[in-house]
Amino acid sequence: MNKSVTNVINPDYNKARSIHEFTVKNAKGENVKLEAYKGHVCIIVNVSSKCGFTAHHYAQFNELVAKYGENKGLTILAFPCWQFSGEEKETLDYALYFDMYDKVDVNGEGASPLWKFLKLKQGTPKGNFIKWNFTKFIINKDGVPVERHECKVEPLNLVRNLERYW
Repeated sequence: MNKSVTNVINPDYNKARSIHEFTVKNAKGENVKLEAYKGHVCIIVNVSSKCGFTAHHYAQFNELVAKYGENKGLTILAFPCWQFSGEEKETLDYALYFDMYDKVDVNGEGASPLWKFLKLKQGTPKGNFIKWNFTKFIINKDGVPVERHECKVEPLNLVRNLERYW
């Protein structure tokens, strides 16, 4: 899936229509054009390796990919974030079967353009901000954010929602 590019300029998140217009850095620091995910239903999630949700969410994301990755095109894009109690660390102690990206800010002036776009398209009545780690955005095959689920929603509980977009 990863396609390296150089000299990347992301679109104005206010004008973007899909995630496919954005480029992000993967965990190795390489640029990845998200257009590589065209035709895939995706879950984009901010993660932390030291959060109370980590172990069971990672296990359930792995299960979702094993069950629906190849036959339904489900892809999970995980973005580590330190903005919530510094709960991320430099190394991961988990076997992951989903795509891990570079650390990002999801809130504030320094927030990733992709995350600004996600929050704009799927805000909450209380505002366009991320409350905690493991906020999940479902992205349809056209790259459009169609649902947002907060940290307490377990990944396996999203299957019925995901089925709408396959």
